[in-house]
Amino acid sequence: MRIGLLTEGGYPYVSGDARLWCDRLVRGLGQHEFDIYALSRSERQEDEGWIQLPPQVSRVRTAPLWMAEDDGVVYGRRARRRFAEAYGELAAAVCEGPGSGSGVAAVGAGASGDAGAARGSVSSGDAGVGAAGVSGGVEADRFGSALYELAELARDEGGLIGALRSEGAVRALERACRAPGALRTARAVRVPDLLAVAAHFERALRPLSLDWYEGDGLDSVDLCHATAGGTAALPGLLARHFSGVPLLVTEYGVPLRAHYLASASVGDAPAARALLAAFHGRLTAEVYRAAALITPGNTHARRWQERCGADRAKLRTVYPGMEASRFAEVGEGAESSGCADPDTLVWVGRIEPAKDLMSLLHSFAEIRKDEPKTRLRIVGAPADGPDGATYLAHCKALAAQLFPDEAEGVHAVGDNPVSFEEIGGPEVPGLPEAYASGAVIVLSSVVEGFPISLVEAMFCGRATVSTDVGAVVEVIGGTGLVVPPRNPRALAEACVALLRDPERRERLGAAARARALELFTVEQNITAFHGIYLEIVSHSPVRHVLVDGAGEPLPFGVPAEAHVPGRWTEARLMPTGRPRWAAGSPVRATVPVPAGEGA
Repeated sequence: MRIGLLTEGGYPYVSGDARLWCDRLVRGLGQHEFDIYALSRSERQEDEGWIQLPPQVSRVRTAPLWMAEDDGVVYGRRARRRFAEAYGELAAAVCEGPGSGSGVAAVGAGASGDAGAARGSVSSGDAGVGAAGVSGGVEADRFGSALYELAELARDEGGLIGALRSEGAVRALERACRAPGALRTARAVRVPDLLAVAAHFERALRPLSLDWYEGDGLDSVDLCHATAGGTAALPGLLARHFSGVPLLVTEYGVPLRAHYLASASVGDAPAARALLAAFHGRLTAEVYRAAALITPGNTHARRWQERCGADRAKLRTVYPGMEASRFAEVGEGAESSGCADPDTLVWVGRIEPAKDLMSLLHSFAEIRKDEPKTRLRIVGAPADGPDGATYLAHCKALAAQLFPDEAEGVHAVGDNPVSFEEIGGPEVPGLPEAYASGAVIVLSSVVEGFPISLVEAMFCGRATVSTDVGAVVEVIGGTGLVVPPRNPRALAEACVALLRDPERRERLGAAARARALELFTVEQNITAFHGIYLEIVSHSPVRHVLVDGAGEPLPFGVPAEAHVPGRWTEARLMPTGRPRWAAGSPVRATVPVPAGEGA
């Protein structure tokens, strides 16, 4: 079958989200044909180019989300009226209060609250997800109808960029905010907030102006597979609306959850945060409603999706597939050879505040009181941006304060029991060596989605001590110790218990490796998606209208078996248009990509 793979800020670019699992999925399903439709997030990402693509990728079409030139489309009076009505309805659906205390009002309140509250709701699983619920019913239908009307206008007129940037769009948004029944927070919106929100809406809705939906585009695929919800799934929504192509949505993280966290930590006014949260909530609800199936990566993400409007009958948990072979040597030799140092704790990951290394260092101070020979290796690089480097500096300063350089004798050189290292150095040439160097692997996060480093430690047959956040308990499944987050004493007690009991470490490590090989390999991921593809296409087949060089329907181009009565057999041939901002060939990687084909 022919799959339209929809990505945002990731595959097939060298850097970005979901790059690895998308590449493994495409390579593992060589019997299918893939068309990649990618939205890029930055000029830097485009300059870095693509990874080398396998032969089953027939073409790649890209469009930038980070910039868009004015499409130069001038609307006539009728088109301006259509835009004003559709955009006004969209804005009204976003701004409208729930009336009965549901959904969007809670979203606005949660998004405009303090950052600590938002982080607390995420770190505690689904304790705060109820406040993030999205109302259904009238508001959801209103939003969806307005969204598709804007898409049809963009198809008929050749684009929406200029209209979305117009003064009329800002005024329509202002009227919706001031209307009776609007969100209480939205009524206090100021002009700078309106301009910021309108600009965000324009960026998020840029996929509506693309020429991906007709003329051997997404209308010609058998299935759209969006690698995330939100903006990444918008092309799939329109392919379903225009051509009846079924949509599959995979979320290994939940974009709506990420938006709540981000909006709580920026300096936007409460009114702007509430409007943006409501917009993303409505868009998420429409994506979940339209999807044939939704595949969360873990139960933690699944709970978020259910509380955000996803139908339970559509949800199928598919764990991320990870490459186990690179850890095979360490994992298979764990029982016979043991670890390099039975007194060493290892932490592996990206250094950022969400990993709560401060609590880990305070916990290690408690561990040293009971086990003075213990050492702690922190392996990882700081997160991108100045915040990551600043946090690493704070951690190093705290380590130096808690553990002054120690020496065994008067003439010996002092040595700090805490080391900060990066993968690729002489001490830690690779991830397997990092996990192999310690007796216990520690995870101290306060916010976590799917804990990749924990699964890697399980592949290596290592015992683990983790905090109870995100999908940690689901991943561990009883093969490691789990303690509450932000509790250094509990973390220390669990680590000491394993350091003093090598037989228990060995049993837990063996069980962890067996569990990881059963649930979290690339093979199980590919097998699951292959079955899901076949299931969706068998229930929602698409009839493609084949045409000759002159654009006329091709006789006998569709087999007789396809002529089964039903809505899915209907098809329309529609004119195409291309916005100028999406034109041009994509930047290629240094390695030639014969399968790539620009937009």
